[in-house]
Amino acid sequence: MKQRLFSLALATALVAMAGLAQAEKADSAKPMNIEADALRHDELKQTSVFTGNVVMTKGTIVLRGAQLDVRQDPEGYQYGVVTAEPGKRAFFRQKRDTQPGQPEEFVEGEGEVIEYDGKADLVKFIRRGELRRYRGGQLSDEITGSIIVYNNLTDVFTVDGQKTSGGQPSSTAGQGGRVRAVLAPKDGTPGAQPRAPATPGAPLQPSDSLDGGKR
Repeated sequence: MKQRLFSLALATALVAMAGLAQAEKADSAKPMNIEADALRHDELKQTSVFTGNVVMTKGTIVLRGAQLDVRQDPEGYQYGVVTAEPGKRAFFRQKRDTQPGQPEEFVEGEGEVIEYDGKADLVKFIRRGELRRYRGGQLSDEITGSIIVYNNLTDVFTVDGQKTSGGQPSSTAGQGGRVRAVLAPKDGTPGAQPRAPATPGAPLQPSDSLDGGKR
């Protein structure tokens, strides 16, 4: 039996994050809406498995893939793991906060597996990971690697070009397992396009650790 438009409305779960209102994306307080061909739900474990042409939306967040596993912790935070069909990649998209009058910015990413952590507000792209930033409809930054961790709160990303989530060398990390990046020029660079102020809407910032800035 096919299930469509299954909604998980858990807005009250973000009350504990009220102190981070300045950095928190409005999407975190929005309900999670999911479309799929089939659903298996375990009320006791608070887990749901959606399969077949899965599309999840949560505010401006969009996740697409072949299967989505969703769980909720005792505090009400949501966690999702999206898996792509064999040979394909799952998809993520989210609008970034920008100041009034500045061009819209979006972050897009792909990976064979995408993990969403609603409590830490982290998105992880696993195997053949790719992260892109669009500003005013134009591609600005592009990052590829085996594992990419993006922190929605701080706009910090970390990239590993050689290992998979299991810690083993990856044959699908890209050419030679290298991290590859194309970053737009900063403000003041000759020929650079005007940018929004540093916060919010700052360019993506690399980090040396693989926890996405999480402590």
